[in-house]
Amino acid sequence: MSLGKEDKLNRKEKEEVISRLKQDFSRSKAAVITHYKGMTVSELSELRTALRELGIEYKVVKNTLARIASDGTPVGVARERFSGPVGVALGYDDPVKVAQGIVKFAGKNDKLVPMAAVVEGQLVEAGELKAIAALPPRDVLLGIMAGTMSAPLSKMAAALQAALGSFGYALKALEGKKQAAA
Repeated sequence: MSLGKEDKLNRKEKEEVISRLKQDFSRSKAAVITHYKGMTVSELSELRTALRELGIEYKVVKNTLARIASDGTPVGVARERFSGPVGVALGYDDPVKVAQGIVKFAGKNDKLVPMAAVVEGQLVEAGELKAIAALPPRDVLLGIMAGTMSAPLSKMAAALQAALGSFGYALKALEGKKQAAA
């Protein structure tokens, strides 16, 4: 639904929009609130297409409906950021992808201005969004973490194996000495 049509919605339609937004806000891992003033329909379409390829939705929202829908959801911490011509990028899997998609597009089109984000329930200011966008994707971070956690275990296993090996050599040597002495 476009922003212009929402102004003319009846009560039932507004309730449906609020219900859908509330569901989307509740299940999103990240939501980036942007201003898009001055963007053409074609530029908005290009943005939506670029984000859709990353598994991200971009919705132009009416502020009053978005504020109501955000209540009781993780996006509620950014309730006051819904002012002006607002669009919301919603990601349901990897929060870093949402930040990367918005920051990348904003770098090409200065009419798209990230205002704030909500990442897993935490409010993130626009300046911090670039730092999040610089992070590697979630699966890479998980791999790094798993490697970091397994490294000490690997070293300990190697040390124990070396100690057992040394013990085995010592027993062999002792056995050899006893046989030579006998």
